[in-house]
Amino acid sequence: MAIEVLPLPVPPTADAQKLKDFGREVKGVNPGALTPDEFKEVQDLLYKHGALLFRDVEVSPEQQYALTKAFDPTSESYGHGNNKTGSEKKSILHPDLKTIPRVPQVQLIGNGTVYNHEGLAEAMLKHPSHTTFHKTRVSPEDEAKGYTRFYRWHIDAALYDLSPPKVTTLYGVKVPQGPHQIVRYDDGTGDELEVPLGTTAFVDGKIMFDILPPELKSVAVRTRVRYAPHPYVWMAPSHALPTGLGIMTEGLEMPYDELPPWEESRIKVLPMLWKNPVTQELHLQVHPCGASELLIDPLPEGAKREGALFPDGAHVKDLKEVRELLYKMQRPAIAPNLVYPHDWKEKDLVLFHNRGVLHTVVGAFTQHQVRAFHQCNLAASDDPKGPTEEDVKKWA
Repeated sequence: MAIEVLPLPVPPTADAQKLKDFGREVKGVNPGALTPDEFKEVQDLLYKHGALLFRDVEVSPEQQYALTKAFDPTSESYGHGNNKTGSEKKSILHPDLKTIPRVPQVQLIGNGTVYNHEGLAEAMLKHPSHTTFHKTRVSPEDEAKGYTRFYRWHIDAALYDLSPPKVTTLYGVKVPQGPHQIVRYDDGTGDELEVPLGTTAFVDGKIMFDILPPELKSVAVRTRVRYAPHPYVWMAPSHALPTGLGIMTEGLEMPYDELPPWEESRIKVLPMLWKNPVTQELHLQVHPCGASELLIDPLPEGAKREGALFPDGAHVKDLKEVRELLYKMQRPAIAPNLVYPHDWKEKDLVLFHNRGVLHTVVGAFTQHQVRAFHQCNLAASDDPKGPTEEDVKKWA
C-alpha cells in the first residue's frame, strides 16, 4: 500500500492559508517498521512540513527509539543527556521526566499515577503547569471555567554541551478526554485561543522568520545566540512571561558560580536561523528562556544601512535587552491564527522537526486525569547549520 499524505486538520482558529504547508497526516505505512524507501519518504515529508501525524498505530518504545534514531543514525543518548539534566534536582525539568527502564532514550511523561507500565511498577507523573513557572497565574476561579496558558515555548534541547535533537517523537498511550480550554495570552493584547484539553501547541519557525519586517530579518540572519551554562538550572529560580515565550528579567537567575561545574568550551552558541536540510529554508529557532547573549555581525559590504538595526554589529549582554529583542521577533508567530494545537487521540504518533518548530505544553489536568505519553529525542551528531553567505547577502 502506498503512503497516503493528507493535510493536518487545522482548527477554525488557524489561518489555513498561512499554515497550508505545515503538518501532514500519513497513512498506509507502519511507522514502527518502515522500509528504507518508506523512511526516506517520511524523512522528506517531515523536513518539508515540520510535523507528521500517524493515527491509531501500535509503536513499542524500541520501535520509537529506532525510528527517532533513523533521522540521525550516529545519535545515541536522550536529548538532555540520558536524564542527567533531569536528575539535577535544581533543574526545572526534574519533575517532568521518567525513563523507560529497558529503553532509556524514551521518556514517560504525562499526568497522574501510572501502574505496571513498560517495566515501571508505579510512576507518578505531573503535567507541567504555568502556575509554578509564570510570574502571574490564571486565578483558580478562571481555571475552573476552563482558562489556561501556554506553559513554555521551547525547542527540545539541553542547550549546553549536547547538540539540539533533529526530531522528537511523541506517542499518546493514554489520553484523557475533556472539555476544550481557552488559552489566555494575558499580555495586554486580549489574544485568546481555544484548544483541546492537554494539547501540544506548535508554531513554524519558517513562518516566524518569514513574517518579520526587513530590519528584523536582517538582524536574524546576522545573529548568533549564546545560551547560559546549564540553562535549566540557571533559569529555575526565575519566572516566565504570561505567554510562556521567555523569562521576566527580575535578576533571579542562578549566578554562574553557583551552577553545577561547567566549561566555556561546552557553552552552546548557535545561529538564530537554522537551515532546513531538505528545503534550504531558514527557520527562526531560539529557545527564549535559555538565551543569555546575542552576537550580531555587522552588515555585509554593500548592504543598505538606512533604517538598519545594529549596522556595525553588537554583542548584546544585557539580559533585559536580549529578551526584549527576542520577544519582539518571536511573539508575532505565536498569534492565535498561527498556532497548530494538536488534538491528541490514543495511539497518535506525532513526529516533529525539532530544528524547525517551537512547541509548548498547554493546559491543566486534575490529578485524577491520567495521561501517559512516550517521548523520544536524541542529542544530535552535529549542531544546526546557519545561514549561508548568500542568505546573509539576501536578507541583511
